[in-house]
Amino acid sequence: MSETLHDIRLTVNDVVHDLRVPARRLLSDALRHDLGLTGTHVGCEHGVCGACTILLDGEPARACLMLAVAAQSWAITTVEGLTEPDGSLSPVQQAFAECHGLQCGFCTPGFLTTITAGLRRDPCPTRERARDMIGGNLCRCTGYQNIVTAVERAAEIGAAR
Repeated sequence: MSETLHDIRLTVNDVVHDLRVPARRLLSDALRHDLGLTGTHVGCEHGVCGACTILLDGEPARACLMLAVAAQSWAITTVEGLTEPDGSLSPVQQAFAECHGLQCGFCTPGFLTTITAGLRRDPCPTRERARDMIGGNLCRCTGYQNIVTAVERAAEIGAAR
């Protein structure tokens, strides 16, 4: 018995994509396997680790907890869509590079999207608020100090632009 496929339209990183997917296709799988946007990582598949965090209309969401067919009305931003229009690194990406916030890199896309949204809400966070901002994302390398420093540095870079 074959699975019924649904025609959907996703707007990802300002590009419209028409897809034909099974009703149970996770957004994370649609992004990675159907659109080739492999920057969205899938870790726990339970929404706990945050590696699959993307932005829906600018707010963080777990792509592993959402069905692709339910994502049609949202503007989706993946880590690939965080770069500046001229192709340069966003303040958060630049800060991660400068502060060695990248370790093994698996969790990094989720942190980058989460922090991007967090700095829009709180453009000048204290160190404590920076820790709270990333509280829903897990890093198995346990390198949170550099990530918190990167949040502070991203705020500085963003303010200077």
